[in-house]
Amino acid sequence: MSDLRVGLIGTGMMGCEHLRNLMGLESVAITAVSDPNEEPLNWATKTLGDRANSVTQFTSHEALLASGLIDAVLVASPNYTHKSILDDILSTNLPVLVEKPMCTTVEDCISVVQAQESRSAITWVGLEYRYMAPIAGLLQELRSGIIGNMKMMSIREHRFPFLVKVDNWNRFSKNTGGTLVEKCCHFFDLMNLAVGSRPVRVMASGGQDVNHLDEVYNGVRSDILDNAYVIVEYANGVRTMLDLSMFAEGGQHEQEITVVGDKGKLEAFVPGNGKIFVGDRSLRAVQEIDVPTDPDIAHMGFHFGASFIECKRFVDAVLNNTPPEVTAVDGLWSVVIGAAAHKSIDESRPVLVSEYGL
Repeated sequence: MSDLRVGLIGTGMMGCEHLRNLMGLESVAITAVSDPNEEPLNWATKTLGDRANSVTQFTSHEALLASGLIDAVLVASPNYTHKSILDDILSTNLPVLVEKPMCTTVEDCISVVQAQESRSAITWVGLEYRYMAPIAGLLQELRSGIIGNMKMMSIREHRFPFLVKVDNWNRFSKNTGGTLVEKCCHFFDLMNLAVGSRPVRVMASGGQDVNHLDEVYNGVRSDILDNAYVIVEYANGVRTMLDLSMFAEGGQHEQEITVVGDKGKLEAFVPGNGKIFVGDRSLRAVQEIDVPTDPDIAHMGFHFGASFIECKRFVDAVLNNTPPEVTAVDGLWSVVIGAAAHKSIDESRPVLVSEYGL
């Protein structure tokens, strides 16, 4: 069949990563991009190289959607634009992959889920950490039952501060949904996927203690939280915890993921060394399991090839008319925990998920 004609909305850092991903897929023809800012459009031109002449540029997503040039679309625009862009896409029957977080509020996520229910085309949410080789390997071993009944999960991310984005939009919680939505929805999605149950209560402590304290834009100081602990309790009794620091560049690993069951423990690290570790309680021994990166990844990018795998599987799902692996419902629940964690910090109390009517 003919190549799948794909358009991209938002050509900033993540948008250009997706362009590189799509350029590595033989079944895809990139036909259109849109961004309201000239500089990101220039980044797209440079990324596309000699393909740029065959790609139509628009300054509005509405014009791209109305162009008739695309069969599917990716959305990599700033978080606060996702809801309005999705409203327009979901009124069509275009398949869409929308970057995380799906929306910045629980209410907007619920609205997207409801809109998606009335159409046949897929909505896929860009929670690509599922596809990093060490994490995918850990999830596979967890599903095998090797550690028995899962009881606890902890994720530590110790990393660098937020990067600079166009117009510094990511310096304000009103634009991002807050750090625990913007960044950590990835980790809450992994928790939901691993636990296989719904969260019921969230407790968090966090603040803005180091980063962006002296950054003022148009007279307003940046309010981005840069560290937190978040505890999540699930309906099936499993507990999970996130340990986040965004002023911890000096560590050996950026992410450490541990899952504990009644028979053993699984450990994964990012960046990893191509291995995960399985601990056996009865033997008090640790086994190394190889989890090599997929050799067919055409573009490693910023996420160790995970966003390439995500794009490839999205395209395959569109071409084969199969369901999305990461649904709008998954996008909703990844935001629910982050929003509840921010509420817990703001109000100094545990937050019940039922407070969101879910």
